[in-house]
Amino acid sequence: MKLSSIKPNNKDLSAHLAKVHVLIADDDRRIALIVRQVLESLGFKEIVVACDGSQALKFLQTNKIDMVITDWQMSPMDGINLVKFLRTSDVSPNRFMPIIMLTGNAEREHVEKARDIGVTEFVVKPFSAKTLCSRIALLIDNPRSFIFSKQFVGPDRRRRSILPPDGTEKRK
Repeated sequence: MKLSSIKPNNKDLSAHLAKVHVLIADDDRRIALIVRQVLESLGFKEIVVACDGSQALKFLQTNKIDMVITDWQMSPMDGINLVKFLRTSDVSPNRFMPIIMLTGNAEREHVEKARDIGVTEFVVKPFSAKTLCSRIALLIDNPRSFIFSKQFVGPDRRRRSILPPDGTEKRK
């Protein structure tokens, strides 16, 4: 059952999303509240808010979380370092969880940096509820395979399944 094909108030979807544990890490309480309201409107019930990456990490190490939505710029630990830890640390609570980066850093270099450290989806502030919902729908409807190598840990950065120029798939 796809999120994008389900009508609002669908009981099957709401029952499923109600069991998904989401962590929002954002130092701006207004943004965190907006994100929480969007999630609740979709049917999520288990939502926790952290005011920075270090608080989020403490929570992640002691609680079950299925998805993270994090801001980029926070202090003392920003979202980039939180994602790096989650993707690469030997003591990461879950290297494979979906992570949405929510940020005002919209330049190409920022998008590429977030992608290269393992962010699953990227949302630019200011954002609409529709945009956030579409990224969550992508996570649910079209989950990307996960790459685990010495050079990169995170979701497959390629969104299209195009074979290399010589036509031979080289990934294992």
